[in-house]
Amino acid sequence: MDSQSEQFSQIYDQYIEKIYRFVYLKVNSQETAEDIASKVFLSAWKAYSKPKKQIGNIGAFLYKIAGNAVIDYYREKDRTRTISADIVPEAMDTKSSLHDRAVLSADISIIKKAIQKLEKEQQNIIIWHYLEDMPIDDIAELTGRPAGTIRVMLHRGLKDLKGLINES
Repeated sequence: MDSQSEQFSQIYDQYIEKIYRFVYLKVNSQETAEDIASKVFLSAWKAYSKPKKQIGNIGAFLYKIAGNAVIDYYREKDRTRTISADIVPEAMDTKSSLHDRAVLSADISIIKKAIQKLEKEQQNIIIWHYLEDMPIDDIAELTGRPAGTIRVMLHRGLKDLKGLINES
């Protein structure tokens, strides 16, 4: 295996779960999310393997491809994007009690309903920052907006999200 393939393999290992989770929250289908995540990494490999192709921030690059792939998916399917409140993340701790899991499931359901009411860009910023632990500067690079603007959008998005959760 050449060093470029090995490097990309490490990138894949580092980002596959994050990209899958991001896509899954957008399409709400495990199979569709798996297909789109595969396409994201195929596209990324094509760009990564080109001679003289420099990718500054690989995480931002992958999320940009993933965001565009989700948009393409909905264009192809001519559907509106929704997130079902019936889905509980697979990452839930199976060692916790049934009661704790039920409470967590209910909380997640409320949050998912509230998130889908936010603007698309607010959804992305909240997901990237809080679920994916992406730094503000990386989100700024990904969106093409100044870091200060991202901070304000994140603050407003959280305020709106809290209001929507309290309405539930």
